[in-house]
Amino acid sequence: MSVENNIPEEEMDEQTSPISFFSEDIAFEPKNTDKIVPWIEHTIEKYACNLNFINFIFCSDDYLHQLNVSYLDHDTLTDIITFPYTTPPHIEGDVFISIERVRENADTFKVSFEDELLRVIIHGVLHLCGFKDKTPTEKEEMNQKENEAIGYYKGYKQEENNN
Repeated sequence: MSVENNIPEEEMDEQTSPISFFSEDIAFEPKNTDKIVPWIEHTIEKYACNLNFINFIFCSDDYLHQLNVSYLDHDTLTDIITFPYTTPPHIEGDVFISIERVRENADTFKVSFEDELLRVIIHGVLHLCGFKDKTPTEKEEMNQKENEAIGYYKGYKQEENNN
């Protein structure tokens, strides 16, 4: 499987949403995808972007480390790597997320695993929308946008639970 076409052909026909979730070398399925998908779509629309497709691929530290070395020439662990295939406002990309990193970061930052996973998911979406995080100012803006999106998700989730 190549990074650009991480979906086996037989699964491509089964996909109905432009947002898909897969796992590579680990067994993991995110909870609440029925709420996560519209949340991601809302975030993309908020920044006037057009969603073609996003594949979220959950994997191990080792798997993501190999991608980091092979494609980015970075010999470090990371929680996420986003591969955009177009430029904003068009959204097409693969977002690889290390579940091990997310768990460790949740412990480090004293947040729940779900909250950290949401943060990392929306971080990748924001990258696809054109936001960067290389400079201190960009990092601050990215963090603010992540917090806004998570606040929206929690409000959305709470509204859904009250109905």
